[in-house]
Amino acid sequence: MRPFALMLVLLTAAPIALATPPTTLPDPAAVDAEMARMMAKTHAQGLALAVIDHGKVVQVHAAGKRNAAGDPLTTDTVMYGASLTKMAFAYMVMQLVDEGVLDLDRPIGEYLQRPLPDYPAEKQYAPWPDLRDDPRWRRLTARMLLSHRSGFANFAFLEPDGKLRLHFDPGTRYAYSGEGLILLQFVLERGLGLKVGAEMQRRVFDRFGMTRTSMLWRPDFAGNLADGWTQDGTSEPHDERSRVRAAGSMDTTITDIARFAAGCMRGEGLSAKGRAELVHAQWPITTASQFPTLQDELAPAQRRRDLAAGLGVVVFQGPQGRGFYKGGHDDAVGNTLVCVARRQRCVVVLGNDVRAEAAFPALVRFVLGETGAPWSWEYGGKTFVE
Repeated sequence: MRPFALMLVLLTAAPIALATPPTTLPDPAAVDAEMARMMAKTHAQGLALAVIDHGKVVQVHAAGKRNAAGDPLTTDTVMYGASLTKMAFAYMVMQLVDEGVLDLDRPIGEYLQRPLPDYPAEKQYAPWPDLRDDPRWRRLTARMLLSHRSGFANFAFLEPDGKLRLHFDPGTRYAYSGEGLILLQFVLERGLGLKVGAEMQRRVFDRFGMTRTSMLWRPDFAGNLADGWTQDGTSEPHDERSRVRAAGSMDTTITDIARFAAGCMRGEGLSAKGRAELVHAQWPITTASQFPTLQDELAPAQRRRDLAAGLGVVVFQGPQGRGFYKGGHDDAVGNTLVCVARRQRCVVVLGNDVRAEAAFPALVRFVLGETGAPWSWEYGGKTFVE
């Protein structure tokens, strides 16, 4: 059996006899106390957490401050979703796949009226003309883009010369790339004539009753809005995003994102096949950590067999069986969403202070028990608190 085929077996099998029995969920008062303890240890100013069990939201918590003025963070405070946006975008895309509007494996150029490099550079998208002399872009598919196998850097503006380029043949390895998600957004908007913001609103946010979630800034958010704190404790104002970005423009609340996580566990709005595809092991992950995104691959003997790219998420095999997760991060925000298939359980954490990330492994373990979520891979050399 080939190594990747073996990994697929490991990730998709249901090793019930070997799995650790699911833990009993702690009561809300215990979760509040653990959140307070973790905030004290990390100096995080604000933290929100939700628990999903059997595909239903069973607990929602918020603690600390939402801004430097000391206003309280509540369960309906609007917080920056960051890269959790990618998971919600993938969920919307799979609805289009279910409907036959999009084929995951059809080259994206077939949806466009002209070659991708012939489209002029626009502020909202990457500089597609930079690919004019590299025909490999024609191999790109929606599946590759959603599973971070495009070959792009995370974003073109991070390249030393600011130019978009393919660093490897599309589809041949994992390397996290927000630019890949932006390209798929471009295909939906320019090729299929869809408005991604409107599709996200109708197919995801409205479906799950996410009344305070949007891909664009809304003035009604201002009354209960979270600013953020950086690693050195500096407060940063919330960015009022004016452009829909599939890679990370979503604002949400802990109540709303919990409803999404629960709906995702139930597979609501997707066919059984479409829901399974999201958390299927699409491709092995072969690097020591997620960032830097274009680091060298590990030697085969050093690679983790329990870790693979899904569509918009990372999938893993842990002591409770199969699971998936998605993180979200910027200089003043840290978020995570971890789910295990058994009992359809999740923990979602939104931190309006990036220092909260150091508590994520302990918080998730406190609620769900040991899941096997790949914290060291996600955060590299970060030091965690217990």
